Amino acid sequence: MTFGRNSVTEFLRADRVRSVFIKEGRKDERLARIAEEAISKGLPVIEIAEDKLDAMAGGVVHQGAAALLKPYEYAELDKVLSDWEGKDPILILLDGLEDVRNLGAIVRTAECAGAAAVLLPKHKSPPVTAAAMKTAAGAFAYLPVCQTGNIRQTLEGLKEKGFWVVGADMDGESLYYEANLKGPLVIVMGAEGKGVSPLTRKLCDFCVRIPMKGKVSSLNVSVAAALLIYEAAKQRSE
Repeated sequence: MTFGRNSVTEFLRADRVRSVFIKEGRKDERLARIAEEAISKGLPVIEIAEDKLDAMAGGVVHQGAAALLKPYEYAELDKVLSDWEGKDPILILLDGLEDVRNLGAIVRTAECAGAAAVLLPKHKSPPVTAAAMKTAAGAFAYLPVCQTGNIRQTLEGLKEKGFWVVGADMDGESLYYEANLKGPLVIVMGAEGKGVSPLTRKLCDFCVRIPMKGKVSSLNVSVAAALLIYEAAKQRSE
């Protein structure tokens, strides 16, 4: 399931929806457009009482719209690399991330910035839940998300294919906007509060830091990821 008008709309456009649920009663223009698009695709549109939609959402803000999705399918990393052959893809590997909303926010940023994929280690990552999809505002419908095995094997394999691996670390040797982030790149983001694990840090070619000028010592991981992703994207346009 996914909830929220933006998320439902994007999954409809990507043909990933089985059925749509709309809050019964008076509809605003956006809910009406969602219903019309679903009907045009031959999908069932079910009007549902608001309290039942609340229960279905389980605390996720639904804005009067929900959709039953086709089973979520993780992408194959080899297919992503094949699609980007000859280009300079940006991959984001999440090392120990726990919060599904941070996952959704990072996927949204990565898709908007033109990244190639987000990589989730099978045993150290949050699941793709309704809350993650809501936060991503439909980005899961477009951006490949790959489940990977062992982090060491994944990063070493990517290095053999010409990727540079950069980690986000408070003690990084250079500022993120001074580092060379061109070429095929893996950006490694660590867990909330813990950062990149020591073992993964050793696999990075270099680490970068974000300058902190205030009294709070760190940014939310999704905000930090956004800065690095967009800096890498900017350098590709220079």
